[in-house]
Amino acid sequence: MKKIVISVTNDLATDQRVHRACLSLQELNYEVLLIGQKSAKSSQLKRSYACKHFELVFKKGFFFYAEYNTRLFFYLLFNKADVLLANDLDTLLPNFLVSKLRKSQLVYDSHELFTEVPELIDKPAVKKFWLYLEKYTLPRVQHCYTVAPTIAAHYNNLYKTDFKVIRNLPLTHKKKDTTIKIEANGRKILLYQGSLNIGRGLGLLIETMSLLDNHLLVIAGTGDVELQLKELTRLCKLEDKVLFLGRLSPEELKNITSQAQLGFSLEDDLGLNYRYALPNKIFDYIQAEVPVLISNLPEMSALMQQYQFGEILQERTPTQLAKQIKVVLENDYSIALNKAKKDLVWENEKQHFIAIFENLDR
Repeated sequence: MKKIVISVTNDLATDQRVHRACLSLQELNYEVLLIGQKSAKSSQLKRSYACKHFELVFKKGFFFYAEYNTRLFFYLLFNKADVLLANDLDTLLPNFLVSKLRKSQLVYDSHELFTEVPELIDKPAVKKFWLYLEKYTLPRVQHCYTVAPTIAAHYNNLYKTDFKVIRNLPLTHKKKDTTIKIEANGRKILLYQGSLNIGRGLGLLIETMSLLDNHLLVIAGTGDVELQLKELTRLCKLEDKVLFLGRLSPEELKNITSQAQLGFSLEDDLGLNYRYALPNKIFDYIQAEVPVLISNLPEMSALMQQYQFGEILQERTPTQLAKQIKVVLENDYSIALNKAKKDLVWENEKQHFIAIFENLDR
């Protein structure tokens, strides 16, 4: 049995893309070890594959990446594996170096266009470092894949790579009894799920709630701008219309999503990473048969035009957003959602994923 070591800096408890990859690799008879950082929830994980949690001193910034990558390098160096799977640019360097030293197969999964994330806009020195690392490593990585066609095309054109596309699709959602009940008191539940970071349209959503009656905005997730969003809610006197749930487990999130009448994916055009984004929350809404209001960005718009499971926001103003929220809530998208729900699942997508690993030795 071949051994594969998968590394990621994300929270192992919430990264569903990596979890699905681990399960699919087990189906291929790999011995799977997943490495990530230790958190309160990740240390309690019960998975069918092995997990290793690095307990780190630093939680973010340069020292976090330096500590994690150093720990990862030495662990990989002294623990032999047949295949190394690096998730995102922030784990690639130790995997790349060890793959050369130990003659292991290297596979790279780019969850996003890492060097174009909005958080790097005002950090030119940091961005320059990641760009240098990307420029040095990617042309030398033979097996690689990413989440969207436009990101694959970007890398392939820039570095002459051969990125495949493996979309971030969920497993088929099996309905369960609701264990967490949102007390909406008869109001329409509007849901945002995901990271609370800049450029996600969250400020726009909160401001729009002042124009809507009989609606409740539920925000599920945590992130860099969480405190600012709560302060904006307070300043706008919208505490009774906006509910922050914080970080939820995947099962809790499915539970909450199934209660919503409308979901949002309103990423702003802040650099190529958001412009080319195909967020996994869109597919989670679809699995719960919840219509979606999305940004007018290439990947999202193409998916909407194909399946018609909601609407594309035409103008990023509270007035227009409020208008289109009402339109979506008045229409019936059930037929389109049912079609999209059957097509856009990991059970269909994983055949492309499996093909990558079946062809490693060819």
